[in-house]
Amino acid sequence: MKRLFDVTASALALLVLSPLLAAAAVAVRLSSPGPVLYRARRIGRHGVPFTMFKFRTMHVANTQGSVITSSSDARVFPLGRLLRALKIDELPQLWNVLRGEMSIVGPRPEDPKIVADHYDQLGHETLTVLPGLTCPGSVHFYTHGEQLVDDGDPETAYVRRLLPIKLALDVIYVRQMSLWYDLRLIARTAWTILQIAVGRRNFPEPMEMAAALQLRNGTMNAPVTE
Repeated sequence: MKRLFDVTASALALLVLSPLLAAAAVAVRLSSPGPVLYRARRIGRHGVPFTMFKFRTMHVANTQGSVITSSSDARVFPLGRLLRALKIDELPQLWNVLRGEMSIVGPRPEDPKIVADHYDQLGHETLTVLPGLTCPGSVHFYTHGEQLVDDGDPETAYVRRLLPIKLALDVIYVRQMSLWYDLRLIARTAWTILQIAVGRRNFPEPMEMAAALQLRNGTMNAPVTE
């Protein structure tokens, strides 16, 4: 059922959003020299690497920078900042969903280095399902990441302050996943994007946060459902 939903939803979204995708592609090409798409190597289900597609939002550089982007990262060009804020840069991943490498809802796929160096038992549990476009951890990152990731060393701040709770939030999803939960998360994500688009900056913690903290502390004794 989940795969049928993913194929139907991604195909329909690609069709409906094709004018927006085309406009974004042209805008990226005109805004910054280089390819329209950024091909990111990520770790998928069962630890299998794959290539994830995004609209490029950074200037092409000769050297590899941090794999985590802070809110004031100079590599991001102005249009790219808008695409990132509205999550339009993530829309090419609908193709990854159609190909069966991702799902609409699932833990966000991470860079191979972060998985190899920083994934604990909970982190590896998130690799038992297909990665997705959205999940409780990614919504939390979207609403709270700017406050938690230090501009001076965003990668270190990310793995110390944000990654552990992000993984715990996503494990809550993995253990309770259902089509109804997916639909609620899609609606929650769309509402969050809309709120940020109109200027909102302060958000409450996600409803899964209490259970995620219990999970990190090894005290969780009850399931969480939405």
